[in-house]
Amino acid sequence: MSTDDDATDGTSRANVDEASGRDGTAGSDGSGGGGGHCSAPDSDGEVAEEIAVVSFERKLDTAAEIVAGIGDRYRAIDVIEYHGDVFEEHWGEYDCFVGLMASGIAMRKTAPLLDDKWEDPAIVVIDEALTWAIPITGGHHGANQVAEDLATLGAVPAMTTASEAAGKQGVEKRAKALSAHVVNGGSTVATNLAVLNDELGPVARLDGPRAVLVGDDVTVLKRNGEPGVVIGTGSVAGAGEAQFLDAWNDALAAAAADWDDVEFVATGTRKADEEGLLAAAEARGVGVVAFDRETLLDFEGPTPSRSKELIGWPGVAEASALAGGREHELVVEKRRHENAVTAAVGR
Repeated sequence: MSTDDDATDGTSRANVDEASGRDGTAGSDGSGGGGGHCSAPDSDGEVAEEIAVVSFERKLDTAAEIVAGIGDRYRAIDVIEYHGDVFEEHWGEYDCFVGLMASGIAMRKTAPLLDDKWEDPAIVVIDEALTWAIPITGGHHGANQVAEDLATLGAVPAMTTASEAAGKQGVEKRAKALSAHVVNGGSTVATNLAVLNDELGPVARLDGPRAVLVGDDVTVLKRNGEPGVVIGTGSVAGAGEAQFLDAWNDALAAAAADWDDVEFVATGTRKADEEGLLAAAEARGVGVVAFDRETLLDFEGPTPSRSKELIGWPGVAEASALAGGREHELVVEKRRHENAVTAAVGR
């Protein structure tokens, strides 16, 4: 199954291809090549969880404003006063440095420390007026994410990574949507080039135990944790963020599950750009995976839906919950909220 490749919002989306009794597909984001690796077992190549704002003394008030504005999105956010060896002194302690300074200072001080893009911390610079947030290294490894968060304070995120510049979803970002990480980082040069050329297609999901032989131009994604549940969702056009969240919370309660159990939210490609859905997923910190019509027809749920008669699509909530779950098991059938959003839960 496939989804919208042109993800331009802050929420990660992924293409997923699934079929009963055959290999499925899940989304991932990457860059190609063959030898690197993402060493942190909970890393998806995209997330920064511990960041440091490096600031000159005269800018500490602005640093405090950054912490107040985005600090609740991270496991830890510290403010460190700048001195000549500050980056070297704290190298390896943080996923991302936010340099509240001129980009030239940050580049000169960190360039000698850079070694491996999969291991090095990401670096973002931002000016005192919070006008520009510029990822200078590690765009796909936390810097783009932090720059997008800084945009909520008014800064313009200046993304230069190729997939984002082209308005497309690289393999690292697909990995984030699927709560997965890239195993062989070197492969992403080739696979992200394929993304740019619209040649990659969806990510294939293989459920084991199985042995797989791949080449250097195949990016392998591994899930970050044990399989959980998938929320399948549909809606009327224009449904709001709060309506999605209420519907999802109700479905999770019916499944005796909570948000820590959720792998991602699943829907159909025709709903993948609903602003309320994407805002709700971003608010909960989960990815969105969109399935095409053919895949959803393969996983049609038990509850009748008029949409099949009218437009040839099965009920999206149940079908996407079934397609997205590793066991293809429907835990909670479709529940409707305010005649605006439907939600089901699959495993």
